Amino acid sequence: MAAVQPLLTNGIANGYGKNEKALSHKVPLYAPASETGSDGPDQILKADTDLTWEPDGRVRIKLDSQIDDDEKFRPISVPGLLKQVASKHPDHPALISRPGVDGRRTTITYKEYENQVRTVAKAFIHLGLERHHSVCILGFNSPEWFISDLAAIYAGGFAAGIYTTNSPEACQYCAESSRANIIVVEDAKQLEKILQVKNDLPKLKAIIQYDGIPTTKDVLSWNDVLEIGRKEADDKLNNVLRSIGINECCTLVYTSGTVGNPKAVMLSHDNLLTDARAVVEAVVLREAKETVVSFLPLSHVAAQVVDIFTCMVVAGTVYFADKNALKGSLLDTLVVARPTAFLGVPRVWEKIYEKMQAVARSNGRVKTWIASWAKAQGLAYNLGRMEGREYKSWGYLLAKWLIFSKVKSTLGLDRCHVFGSAAAPLSVEVKRYFMSLDMVLLDAYGMSECAGAHSLCTNNAFRLGSIGRTLPGFNTKLDAVDAQGEGEICMGGRHVFMGYLNDPEKAREAKDESSWLHSGDLGKIDADGFLYITGRIKELVITAGGENIPPVRIEELVKKECLAISNAMLIGDRRKYLTMLVTLKTEMDAETGEPLDAFSPESKKWLKSIGSKATSLSEVLSTHDSLVYQGIEDAIKRANEHAISNAQRVQKFRILPQDFSLPTGELGPTLKLKRNVVSKKYANLIEDMYNE
Repeated sequence: MAAVQPLLTNGIANGYGKNEKALSHKVPLYAPASETGSDGPDQILKADTDLTWEPDGRVRIKLDSQIDDDEKFRPISVPGLLKQVASKHPDHPALISRPGVDGRRTTITYKEYENQVRTVAKAFIHLGLERHHSVCILGFNSPEWFISDLAAIYAGGFAAGIYTTNSPEACQYCAESSRANIIVVEDAKQLEKILQVKNDLPKLKAIIQYDGIPTTKDVLSWNDVLEIGRKEADDKLNNVLRSIGINECCTLVYTSGTVGNPKAVMLSHDNLLTDARAVVEAVVLREAKETVVSFLPLSHVAAQVVDIFTCMVVAGTVYFADKNALKGSLLDTLVVARPTAFLGVPRVWEKIYEKMQAVARSNGRVKTWIASWAKAQGLAYNLGRMEGREYKSWGYLLAKWLIFSKVKSTLGLDRCHVFGSAAAPLSVEVKRYFMSLDMVLLDAYGMSECAGAHSLCTNNAFRLGSIGRTLPGFNTKLDAVDAQGEGEICMGGRHVFMGYLNDPEKAREAKDESSWLHSGDLGKIDADGFLYITGRIKELVITAGGENIPPVRIEELVKKECLAISNAMLIGDRRKYLTMLVTLKTEMDAETGEPLDAFSPESKKWLKSIGSKATSLSEVLSTHDSLVYQGIEDAIKRANEHAISNAQRVQKFRILPQDFSLPTGELGPTLKLKRNVVSKKYANLIEDMYNE
């Protein structure tokens, strides 16, 4: 696939090369709607809006791209696509389970896949799943997760994943807000969370446990569900399928904002499949020839769109890793599956990098010299490709045969032709390392609100530091561009979400009247159409594991637990875990507004309560007053009890030598915290926390 040249028109970029006229329809072209509303599931229901927050809402499908004329991009429903693929590739392996107690994996073909989805969908309807209500799924990746997700869609409901690290209260919020009729859990551990909140979920009609035999009364096993579904006739399911529309919600993805509860992102059939098809087109995935490993949390949109929907589009085969994948067992699955495409979050690539570095340190002088020579060949070749010069020297070809092939085989990546990284930025150092081993890590950028990916690098078009070009059929616009050419990244296309469930205010904030999705990220676009993120408007910490964490809520919780804390700033962007910088309340200079060393009355009161005799901030820091440090640590522990997942727990902290203020530059005119200023000012202190 040749590298495509994007069009840049009035700040708009796309990777497909549409003309200016196609970008600016004066009269939008909408896909025609069904006249009867009973021709589903591959029908477009009547709608007169591009934004909704109602459970049964519909949106128009705007055909504003030349690519929409391509058969591969014509609107289709999730059930319609699975049926199509199962008919074309009935005996091709679709799902290969993680090893059972006997060490064996179970293979499910595409014909069996669709049959099981229909069976479980019939069971869901029998158990009381209503149209536009949800099936919440709480568990680690498995065939049952996929089947439950798709069965919920077939039965006219919403699939709604819940993070396995969520607390019972967070699970309750997801189930309550999505009007869950059914909750599917993996095991007894996850079941216990639901049992704790079951009585507060009046719409809940059934709980299903798919791993093991449940011992709790009225909790169904997976075999129970299959048995119920087999006994049901097809009539009710077929009637529901006939009522389904491509332009109504089929999946809810819960995503964190800066404050308050998570938002339920409403994604339609068309949103998800348009995004999946665009990814297939961009990275050139081959029909019935691709294999992936499913291990990233399926409650995250990236894992859903890649593992479930992209694989469905190309009739790919999915291997499931076990629960300990991120703790070290992922390599075992990779070696067995030998994926042709592999998506990892930065922390996964960093772990592989760290392990390989450790192995390299044990090599002798000769091996070290050979490895260094080979990596130099690989880096030079791939940097040349990046700059448009593809020259395979004899040195590169020898290194590929002698070193690169062996390294890839050891990692189980010898068949892999797409090495993806998403959910958070990955350091250039790590990227260059893998590039030197002939593995170009391709960055992808997107969010739940655009059904996954919006832009990505490809093997034929990539740049270090860039999040790639806009995917085929999508548009990128920079809003409020400054003198440096930076502006807010806005996204347009059929992948842009329908709205936030039951939240019109936030839906209107995110998706404007022209259907542009405002990302909250600052970026710039170079002359070749490559997109770069330069900052973040929204206050959201994205960890190395891809967890989106709203810092304000956590910071406020810590301040609430210790009244002597004036400011708390969460640290964790691209990091393995969360830490925090805190300032204590001190007196302020009445004229300049600068913070002084002497403690304020609030701080003195708190110090007295914990038995500390310190009178100034400098005294606390110079003596490392154990009572003060323990008091703050206890406050953070109490705040951590409110964390909705383990990833949102603060692990370490540092007390800063002065409070934040306008004169010292940490606060803006409206007294809003300048996070980038603080991060830069205390960079050494931050690194100290992570290097201990």
